[in-house]
Amino acid sequence: MRPTGKLHIGHYVGALENWIKLQDDYESYHLIADYHVLTTDLDTKDVYENTIEMLIDWLAAGLDPDKSPMFRQSKIKEHTELYLIFSMLITVNRLERNPTIKDQVRDLHIEQVIYGHLGYPVLQAADILLYKGEAVPVGEDQVPHVEITREMARKFNNQYGKVFPEPEPLLTKFARLPGIDGNAKMSKSLGNTVLLSDSPEIIKAKLRKAVTDPLKIRKNDPGRPEICLIFSYHKKFNPVEVPEIERDCRSGALGCVDCKLRCSEKISAFLAPIIVKRNYYEKNLSEVKDILYAGEIKASEVAKNTMEEVREKMKIG
Repeated sequence: MRPTGKLHIGHYVGALENWIKLQDDYESYHLIADYHVLTTDLDTKDVYENTIEMLIDWLAAGLDPDKSPMFRQSKIKEHTELYLIFSMLITVNRLERNPTIKDQVRDLHIEQVIYGHLGYPVLQAADILLYKGEAVPVGEDQVPHVEITREMARKFNNQYGKVFPEPEPLLTKFARLPGIDGNAKMSKSLGNTVLLSDSPEIIKAKLRKAVTDPLKIRKNDPGRPEICLIFSYHKKFNPVEVPEIERDCRSGALGCVDCKLRCSEKISAFLAPIIVKRNYYEKNLSEVKDILYAGEIKASEVAKNTMEEVREKMKIG
């Protein structure tokens, strides 16, 4: 993840929850992609603070540093070295065909694409292959990036000799929680998020303003839960009551105010243990920094070994 500060429930449902499950079955590496921030924002003054906030959320949600090292990309210099080598193995035309770049240019209203933004899938390939990643947990929208990584591995191996595996996308059906403003994506930049660290009072206030079915104006009006973002939240955080909520919404027995209140209570109950752990880490920042430092030592050892192999195969080491 790119360190943009505190995480929201969309991050949790879309990725973090899955990472926590996978750490018991895989040897995992969790990268804080601080160099990737530069692809869309050159202002770096908050990157370190955002890194710590994000790491606290990772730990509070359940990532275990004893199972998986957590580290900053910028502290492992081999990332940039392998990125440079890989950048010689791919054409500009190939990168311009990446559909994710096209989507970002459109969504972020980017007029001029910088070199680093165009090439960030190459840096991602280095991020993955530096640790000889064999599986990459992604949603379908990220599969093109994994394919570029596979191409990088294949091209290097064919040119210089076998070093890298060709990683497979570990496809998971990530749920995408809409933002409280009804936008298809929950995004901090859009100000439509529920943070993992939000108190029950804040969550209640945020959901009170959330958009619902525009045709359900009064309590007795029949609703359409299939288009209501609050109902999508219920499906994740209140699955037991979903049949009842769907029935009462459609009949008009359940009003939007009561529905939002029930939803906010369920989200707050779900987040309560995360917030307890978060409060602990906020009061023990030295422990958080020690975890980061230990992860960077582990990652650095693996990265150095990989780059020794790379240089040996290329006859430049």
